[in-house]
Parts: sequence; structure tokens; C-alpha cells
Amino acid sequence: MINIQKQEDMFPQRLQGMTSFIVMDVLEKAKQMEKLGARVIHLEVGEPDFNVPPCVEEAVCKAVRDGHTHYTHSLGIIELRESICAYYQQRYNVNMHPDQVIVCQGTSPAMLNLFATLLDPGDEVIMSDPHYACYPNFITFLGGICRKVTLAEDDGFQLHPQLIRQQINNRTKAVLINSPANPTGTVIPADRMKAIAGLGPWIVSDEIYHGLAYGEQEHSILEYTDHAFVLNGFSKMYAMTGLRLGYTIVPEAFIRPFQILQQNFFIAANSISQIAGIAALQQAAADVERMRETYNQRRKFMIQRLREIGFHIPVEPTGAFYVFANARHFSADSYRLAFDILDKAHVAVTPGIDFGAGGEGFIRFSYANSMENIAEGMDRLEKYVQSAQWQMLGRRC
Repeated sequence: MINIQKQEDMFPQRLQGMTSFIVMDVLEKAKQMEKLGARVIHLEVGEPDFNVPPCVEEAVCKAVRDGHTHYTHSLGIIELRESICAYYQQRYNVNMHPDQVIVCQGTSPAMLNLFATLLDPGDEVIMSDPHYACYPNFITFLGGICRKVTLAEDDGFQLHPQLIRQQINNRTKAVLINSPANPTGTVIPADRMKAIAGLGPWIVSDEIYHGLAYGEQEHSILEYTDHAFVLNGFSKMYAMTGLRLGYTIVPEAFIRPFQILQQNFFIAANSISQIAGIAALQQAAADVERMRETYNQRRKFMIQRLREIGFHIPVEPTGAFYVFANARHFSADSYRLAFDILDKAHVAVTPGIDFGAGGEGFIRFSYANSMENIAEGMDRLEKYVQSAQWQMLGRRC
């Protein structure tokens, strides 16, 4: 007699609780709709709509022509690591050795290396709720436990040190912060960042949206402590998502463990992308400022239009390129609401539930799209809200 194994039992336990990245589900459905002839306005994915800066384009082409298509040092090209150190010294007055910078194929592999190095099974990581969708999957995949701090909408989703302190126990290994934040666009002020740095556990600071703030300048955790790890990269600020280039800044004691993981799992980051990263850091400042100003104009326009349409935004976001808007009066089920908007209005948005239980009832809108497309998306959304369609969805929910 053949024992038919349940499909879910075929896979390791660490995979069975892993959730999908819902924004990618939205994007992929939108792409299918486009193949069938629909014109979809993309306000879901956190990807700059700009092309790479001209200096990056030229660096990529020149690197290929010059034959720089081979393995590099496992930590990354020394010139790139030195340029990252120079950038942090100039912008944040932080000094570090180039060997503390481990370059990887984007911040996702960097995050995998980081938590693999830091966590034993059962170790806890404190994080905000809402939070970047993939954080819990990285942590739980490696046996860690997520301890979440629910943030208040009326407080601008600020992560207060006292809220973190209440969650610290003898299993707490790290506190994970993200400023400017995805999905909320929140920037942690300097005094709170300093207080968080002094709480005791390791601090993991995701700084991927640095350079994209529209009020108070963002701060690196390394300004206040060296008992910390930094995640950063080139995807957001330099519009280099497809080049897959990120890095981790680690304390000296962790250099060799990180390097061993990098050698075994990834060998080295892409050589062409690393050369492009050098060009970005050294030559693209004016391009970054132009993109930042453009984002800021879009941010102001989107916030105004969403409020006119009826979404609740009590505190304006001042970082990254997201507006996290309260849609609970439309539907308590953000997943169904987001896909209903996609189906009926052909506007792709991200349901708040993708970012944790604290995000349920919210919709994340990305303004990493042209002003023309954002305006059309807002007009479509307004027509959707003015119709009876969302009311029917709300009753079903």
C-alpha cells in the first residue's frame, strides 16, 4: 500500500510557515493583466522609476569592455569598500575600516548573512509592527523569534525607545530598526535614535532608504554606537535595483564569520555592479538630489489627493517613497480591497497586511512613478471610491 504524503509535509518545517511577499503577488497579477491588454498604474512596488545615473551606465559599459567580469574579493572590491567608508565619514562623521564593509548581491542576501551570523534558535529580535514584509521570514527561517512592537498611526508610526524597552528580555538578541521606514515613510529623530542605541541589545539598522528624506535628515545608528550592524545598498537612492548591490557594515569581531558565509553562499558580489557602485558614490550626488526633489513633489501631490479621495493620513510621511494610508472605513480586509482595486480600477497597490498585523486596514501607495501616472492612478482610485463597488466589498468583509 502506497502512503501518499501530504504536499506540505514534503518540505522542511522552516518553509511551511513562510508567507508570500504579497506585493510581488500584486505585481505579478498586474503583469498578467497587462499581457491581456489592460493598462495598469503601478503604485505597489518600491522600485524607482528612474534609469540609473549616467555615470553608472557608463561605468557598467566600460567595466564590460575592460573585461572586469571575474570574481572579486569575497568582501568586495576594495575601492568600493573604501568609497562606502568615505561616504559614511562625510555624511555621518562615522569612521570605520573597509574590512567592516561586506558587499553582497543586494540587501536581502546581506540580511540573510547577518541573521545567520547573529541568531541562535530561540533568540528574539524586536521590530516594529508594521514592518518591511520580509523581516519576519528571514528571522524565523533561521530559528529566531520576532517580538513586535505595535506602532500608533496618530503618532506617525514612531518607534519609541520605551516601547522597545518593554519588550526586552533575556532572549533578546537584537533590535531591528528601519529609518526612513518601509511601509510608513517614518524617519526616526536623532534623540530617539540615540536612545535606542543605548538600550543594550545589538541594533540592526536597515538604512536602505537613506538619502530619501524630505524634512529632518535621517541618521545612521553608527553615529551613536558601534554595537550595531547596518544594512544598506544602491537600489533605492541610486535607482539601481536590477544591479543587485548591497552591503552590511559589521563590528570587527564579526568580519570573519560574515566572510565565511559570503564565500560559501555567494562567493562574491557581481563585479560589474561593484564598479558601478563606485561611480555612483563618487559621481552621482547631483542625480540623487534631482531624484529626491522629484520624489518630494510626488509625495506632496499624492498625500493631498489621497486625503481628497477619503483616505486617512493624520501624520505626513517624510521619507522613502511611500504613503501608508488608513482605508479601514472602506474595508477591514486590506488584501481583498487591494486586489479589488486592481481588478476594477486597474491600479496596483499593496495591502497593509503584507507588513504585519499592525498594517491591516491600511494600503501602501508608492510614489516611485511619474507624476502623470500617479495623477491618473489617483483619478481612477477616486472613481472607484465614488462608485458602490468598495461598499459591496466592505459588506462582504
